[in-house]
Amino acid sequence: MAAADSFLHLARPLGPAAVNAQPSTAPVNVLIQPQALFSILDHSLRRPKDQDRVIGTLLGHRSDDGTEIHIQNCYAVPHTETLEQVEVDMDYQKQMLSLHLRANPKEVLVGWYATSSDLNTFSALIQNFYGQQGDGTWPHPAVHLTVSTEAGQAPEARTYIGAPIGVTPERAQDSCSFIPVPHEIKYGDAERSGLELIGGAKDREDRTIGTISDIEGLERAVEHVLDMVDRVSNYVNNVLDEEAMPSTALGQFLLNALSLAPKVEPADIERDFNNHVQDVLVVSYLANTIRTQIDLSNRLATAALALGPAAPGSGDSAPTDGADGGEGRQQRGGQNRRGGKQGGNRNERSERAE
Repeated sequence: MAAADSFLHLARPLGPAAVNAQPSTAPVNVLIQPQALFSILDHSLRRPKDQDRVIGTLLGHRSDDGTEIHIQNCYAVPHTETLEQVEVDMDYQKQMLSLHLRANPKEVLVGWYATSSDLNTFSALIQNFYGQQGDGTWPHPAVHLTVSTEAGQAPEARTYIGAPIGVTPERAQDSCSFIPVPHEIKYGDAERSGLELIGGAKDREDRTIGTISDIEGLERAVEHVLDMVDRVSNYVNNVLDEEAMPSTALGQFLLNALSLAPKVEPADIERDFNNHVQDVLVVSYLANTIRTQIDLSNRLATAALALGPAAPGSGDSAPTDGADGGEGRQQRGGQNRRGGKQGGNRNERSERAE
């Protein structure tokens, strides 16, 4: 056969299919959230000194067709590994998975991670455990994420999928074929701001950096936008002066970006900005007023508790005693008057008898 006609066709291997179960054969693209990577790095930093790598479970969600996997969360799984054997706490894994799925019903088991780029027989055993039927990811493939955590080197992430292979079922349990799949670290604007703030500490000796205020963040964002506008303006001027090669794709992208800009007069923008500033000042004033009122109420309540209840025999009880005494005197006086009336009646009866 001619060399031009020779080729090698590679397909993802599949494990033994269950009854009435169709395994997924679609290509896979993995999206990784930064918080999952931070949890993995934190787990690696806390590992014992005599342990080369740590492993854990990956959680996330899949697309409807199973071609896209989002890794959003993870947790550590205890394990011991030597040159002869590996032991994974399966009961701990099942209990933690049940608790995580109860707390986050939208997440599912998607695979596992390891803080080492090496793939060995033990990796195949763990991969088969996570990809098995029942408690595993079957019929979807289990994703294996490796993150290198060697000191002095930048972390490197790789993603694989695999399935048991072997001529016998016994042999297939301890063997696996790992196939690399594309991955992407995806983060939003809020996460980007946090990553940029953390990245600012890498050039400092103490590896610390303080948080910035909202005004400082707005100032940096405006400076970043102005810098990008200057770069685009310089590129356009160089193209017009025939000092740079034009790019049709870049020109179309700039045209689409400019078409999205609103057609607003500068005076209207300034008026809206001033109105917004006034609204912010009013909200800030109301917030400070409420905070002052709450502080004053707390101080009054604390003062009342510090004074305590009135002591017995104080001036507050005097009017009560006086009132009671007055009522007693009135009652005794009434009795005297009744006694006087009775005595008068007896005198009248005595005179009539005479």
